[in-house]
Amino acid sequence: MRILVLGGGFAGIEATIKLRKYGYNVTLISDRDYMFIYPVSIWIPVGKRSFEDTKLNLFDLQKKHGFNLVIEKITKIDIENQQIITDKATHIYDHLFIALGMSKVYIKGMEHTHSICGKPNEAVTIKNELEKLVAKGSGTINVGFGGNPKDPTSTTVRGGPAFELLFNISHYLNKKGLRDKFKLTFFAPMAEPGKRMGRKAYKNMGSFFEHYHVSTHFGKKIKEFKENAIVFGDNTQLNSDLTLFISGGDGMDLIKNTSLPQNETGFVKINELCRVENKNNVYVIGDAAAIINHPWAAKQGHIAEVMADVSTYNFHNTIIASGKRKSYWEKLHIICVMDSGDGAAFVMRTAKKEIMIPLPIVGHWLKKGWGWYYKQHKMKRMFRIPGM
Repeated sequence: MRILVLGGGFAGIEATIKLRKYGYNVTLISDRDYMFIYPVSIWIPVGKRSFEDTKLNLFDLQKKHGFNLVIEKITKIDIENQQIITDKATHIYDHLFIALGMSKVYIKGMEHTHSICGKPNEAVTIKNELEKLVAKGSGTINVGFGGNPKDPTSTTVRGGPAFELLFNISHYLNKKGLRDKFKLTFFAPMAEPGKRMGRKAYKNMGSFFEHYHVSTHFGKKIKEFKENAIVFGDNTQLNSDLTLFISGGDGMDLIKNTSLPQNETGFVKINELCRVENKNNVYVIGDAAAIINHPWAAKQGHIAEVMADVSTYNFHNTIIASGKRKSYWEKLHIICVMDSGDGAAFVMRTAKKEIMIPLPIVGHWLKKGWGWYYKQHKMKRMFRIPGM
């Protein structure tokens, strides 16, 4: 039985590890030889974490869990012939798990921005650009996020890291004694950015902006980015020495160019078992999958791991002809520790409840502890803590 997992992120790593636990021989294909732990990369720009310490080496994981590892760039997913074509070889599969993530909506001039959710080395670029402004002694920094106009549910919006990066930069500048020399503005095209976290969390965001002395610019479509400005739909501008922007998610061309069923944004349609309809041997998990029937939900790393757990469980029980099944719909929830450099807020939302708990000081160390724990658990140095 030939099982392929595509993608070395949260979903792909978790699916590979779970399949090995079930006793299957599995091959992971990734274009990088490391997993980048995005939730803690917010500290790279402010010097609290190194780039190397934010990586998890896939060859080290391979040794611990016993899967096959192929470091190649995928160029085509051939569903009809059940093969994956890379820049170096062709790989045949009997069962396929797609965990390739997503692309970003392009806005004119986006090359003048940097994203904490882009390619891993972007975090280092942001650090370098921030240090240049600190050396200068003053500047204007704008941080924001956008959505995908084709996505009415906005499940592809990723705003949390933008908030975290903004507050961490404010705290960083304050420690440098330069906070009053910089203007920080948070911008977004939607009228109520952050509302997906829940009404309670959204209402509390105002106090964060006030505490960290951040201006806001909401509700105007972004027309284009220039080298030193953001231009909005009404042709007004925000001057900017450094623009940090997380664009809305979009389906990858690699997936759009397949026969897999997709929604209007190019994400693969799956059922609650994480399986592609009419393709009993193909599962799609993480950001590459379309989340339906839950318009309040958001794509996050822990949701990717939930989908990995559900898909591999359902796959295994199909193979052994058991009637047991799991639904990822039943496990959907938003959860994050929104770090601010000197504290954090615990945010949780389900279909029925919303929670936001401010965690001054201890929240920051809680998130740092999670970053340490994640690596230790994946490397089998520590038992799994329930819910993490």
